[in-house]
Amino acid sequence: MPQPIIIAENISKRFMVGAARPYDTLRDRLSAGLGNSWRRLFGGRHGADASTKEVEFWALRDVSFEIKQGDVVGIIGRNGAGKSTLLKILSRITDPTSGRIRLRGRVASLLEVGTGFHPELTGRENIYLNGAILGMPRLEIRRKFDEIVEFAEIGPFLDTPVKHYSSGMYVRLAFAVAAHLEPEVLIVDEVLAVGDIAFQKKCLGKMQAVSTGEGRTVLFVSHNIDAVRRLCHTAIMLAGGRVCAMDSATHVINQYLQQSLTSEPARVPVPDARLAERAYTISVVLESLDGRPRSVVAVGEPWRVRIGFRVCRPYARFVVGLGLMSADGISAQTAWSEPAGLEPGEHEVTFEQLTSLQAGTYSLIVGLSDSDLSLQQIEASRMDISGDNPHGYFPMTSGAGIVLNSMRVTLKRT
Repeated sequence: MPQPIIIAENISKRFMVGAARPYDTLRDRLSAGLGNSWRRLFGGRHGADASTKEVEFWALRDVSFEIKQGDVVGIIGRNGAGKSTLLKILSRITDPTSGRIRLRGRVASLLEVGTGFHPELTGRENIYLNGAILGMPRLEIRRKFDEIVEFAEIGPFLDTPVKHYSSGMYVRLAFAVAAHLEPEVLIVDEVLAVGDIAFQKKCLGKMQAVSTGEGRTVLFVSHNIDAVRRLCHTAIMLAGGRVCAMDSATHVINQYLQQSLTSEPARVPVPDARLAERAYTISVVLESLDGRPRSVVAVGEPWRVRIGFRVCRPYARFVVGLGLMSADGISAQTAWSEPAGLEPGEHEVTFEQLTSLQAGTYSLIVGLSDSDLSLQQIEASRMDISGDNPHGYFPMTSGAGIVLNSMRVTLKRT
């Protein structure tokens, strides 16, 4: 029977929000000294802001599990559930506040674009550097070298410094190195979403091969629920920094989707004095076309956003806009209502999605304007689009640019 290769025992991780950072380097000390001098010259407080209070934030609380050799485990959960923090602890990038991790063998991690690469070194040099970091003998790296280059598809740029690589080239090389240098544990975060559809499928196939054919352990975090379902035998669901489910991937995914049928409350700020005299957003609801609140939708599934707003003076050309921004800060889609004359009162505009977007996490950006004059812009909510659809639109992979005004928009007074 396979032995546990990863054992997590009551792992907790605490961050102090608002706490002053320790002076880690000479640059930090100089920056802090200059900041204090600036505050003394212009009448500010000496040293740290006296009004700043340290607030505890627990990213993980008492997380325990065992993973056996050869297991392929998906880690899922909403944004802020603690997934990335857990992976950083497993990768030994950060230490837990309490608890213990026991790992057997080499661990290769792919957590964010460019991790472990030196920007001034070439692709060739970074392959050897990463191999050395993983503890691989030079002869073993040389034996795998051609296979890595072929998988990464960067042959013509092999002797180019990686600082000139695109994000997609970074990820291709990083994954190829991590997967081919024979780690006992391969940890992959959402970073694969940067690659194009063909490369994502290639990576999924490689992860299946290293787990089933070579008996290695894979931990995989993704918002692409279908990819987790196909690749993983087991899944762990995190919520609020705690393990709320660990079972077969199918069972845990179904539980996650069921819990995600209701939207998180939209973050609609209290209007300031300026907006209270002009116009401001009062509600944002993401829902299915039959009116059920949602926070997770499948690729290609119709959905809509209802935005309620209050107008406090007459406007001749009032416009409401909705934008979708990817988790990497790239605009994926934007739409706006036709300019309309509005009287004071409460109104609602509905944006119905007509375009099939790629799986991922998106921020919903709401904007109000008087013709060309912007009145308000807020990040109201986030949504997850799950599934695996090669025809789904995503600007980083398609290169087609932002999708403009592709929603059905209706405006009414409430």
